[in-house]
Amino acid sequence: MTKLPTYVLITPARNEAQYIELTLKSVTAQSALPLKWVIVSDGSTDGTDEIVGRYAADRPWIELVRLPERKERDFAAKVRAFNSGYERLAGLQFDVVGNLDADVSFDDGYFAFMMNAFAANPHLGVGGTAFVEHGRQYNYQFTNIEHVSGQIQLFRRACFEEIGGYQPRKAGGIDWVAVTTARMKGWNTRTFPEKLFEHHRKMSTATQSALMVPLKGGQKDHALGNHPLWEFFRCLYQVPQPPILIGGGMRFAGFLWAMVLHRDQQVSQELVEFTRKEQMKRLWKLISQFIRPVPPQAQS
Repeated sequence: MTKLPTYVLITPARNEAQYIELTLKSVTAQSALPLKWVIVSDGSTDGTDEIVGRYAADRPWIELVRLPERKERDFAAKVRAFNSGYERLAGLQFDVVGNLDADVSFDDGYFAFMMNAFAANPHLGVGGTAFVEHGRQYNYQFTNIEHVSGQIQLFRRACFEEIGGYQPRKAGGIDWVAVTTARMKGWNTRTFPEKLFEHHRKMSTATQSALMVPLKGGQKDHALGNHPLWEFFRCLYQVPQPPILIGGGMRFAGFLWAMVLHRDQQVSQELVEFTRKEQMKRLWKLISQFIRPVPPQAQS
């Protein structure tokens, strides 16, 4: 029987009382429990701490860390909270570290499945699974299976340390940069669509209104160095998705606006070049699926 890697979890949480108990129930029911789970309450004021405290009371492997209250809420703050949790793991021997959002739920075999994936592939640096959000699941024919969504990201410890962990970015994209950097450094990264988790809050709506999400998303795509042609086809694909027309249109408008204003890209040129090369390769692969060669008899 293959020995499973050991793992630890870190959960940055800010005012997550609405959903965090779903996450707590999911983790505590796992067939393969983590060595340690550090939940960092980032100045929560809504009862998050009390909910976590009830579960931690008789489970010594759960630790609640509280940071001071603050007014602002941004993605850079999430990294600072994660790093505070990572510091609590000093001296602990583990193979995999997971970044776990406080608004997700999953079945009791979730982490056993993921540890088996890491055991099966020693080159797997970052792993995760597909997810359902308000009844909708990504079509992985068009979504990069090598990207791992930020709600649950599991890193092999050696990979996490090689990429320098998460880097604070107020505009977001911290999870994308971490996964792409891992791939640039030669690690395998993969989403396993055969296993699901449920994400209970619509992505990015914790920090901005739903209507602003696609506009800001396009600006972020430019900051992260997306190829304009890739962005166009990505937004075109999103046009029929709810909200119809608005989502894809506003995302591309945000991208063009940032490009016209010559907004600075927030990643290294090396990462931009690596990303664009990957995007063009995937784009031509997708296009080729819709182009069929004309049979010789049809040409005569």
